[in-house]
Amino acid sequence: MFLQATSPFIQAVDLDAAIARVAAGTESSVFSAIESWGFLWRPGGDGMAGVNHDPARRPRRQDRAPEYLETGAFYVLDAAGFRAARHRFFGRIGVAVVDERGAIEVDTTEQLELASAIAGLVDRAVPLDVDALVTDFDGVHTDDSVLVGQDGFEFVRVDRGDGMGVALLRAAGIPMLILSTETNPVVGARAAKLGVDVRQGLGDKVSALRAWSAERGLDLDRIAYLGNDVNDLACLELVGWPLAVPDAHPRVLAAARIVLGRPGGEGAVREAAERILAARDRAHEPVPPTSGRRRRTA
Repeated sequence: MFLQATSPFIQAVDLDAAIARVAAGTESSVFSAIESWGFLWRPGGDGMAGVNHDPARRPRRQDRAPEYLETGAFYVLDAAGFRAARHRFFGRIGVAVVDERGAIEVDTTEQLELASAIAGLVDRAVPLDVDALVTDFDGVHTDDSVLVGQDGFEFVRVDRGDGMGVALLRAAGIPMLILSTETNPVVGARAAKLGVDVRQGLGDKVSALRAWSAERGLDLDRIAYLGNDVNDLACLELVGWPLAVPDAHPRVLAAARIVLGRPGGEGAVREAAERILAARDRAHEPVPPTSGRRRRTA
């Protein structure tokens, strides 16, 4: 495979499908592309000339067969055929049609700004296929604010929808852990209310996460960790699915594989839970036979 670092939204599911086609011998070379109905022009002898159309007889877009525009994101090749041909297009060539939203290629500062702006939209299409969810507490289950009474007792605000999300995870048999550097009764009380594991008063979250995953027999690559601040960075780097709330510290946002749409204390945990459950439901859906337009992407 050739993967280009300038294509930030390559999806594993697209790679898997392309690899399967080359491995099965269906095609020798498969490249990523989007469907295009654009009319192309080039300078001619007397002004501009149509490239892929007759300017005098142009059909409507819906009456044209699509053409395919390379995204440059990835190329999957039969190794022996590549060594013989010495270039990436040989034998039977196939196209892997990818989501147009993630087809941007970053070669300029302007394109980088555009990719950053649409990252949340593209991320929402990414299945969150994991076996467990681990979260920070402050700034994730709460909005990172606290009320302190004159007697020193602290109060935080949580979202009832998060509680339902956790309950749905538990019903599906998906374990959850809360890790917190704070030593505060409210953390333990909330974990008890949710019925999930908790480790608090931690100076070393990574060791606690490693120990918990080992006790549960969980693969760290199959764990999602949801954080918001710099003390979460080590855990985010450890797991396969680092997640961040949208108002997280910039370094956390940079480290995240997915940035959620809901802030901490306002449904972030519920959103993560629903995406985990949606991925699990999708994995058990029967695969429909290809037909019509979809046949061209198979």
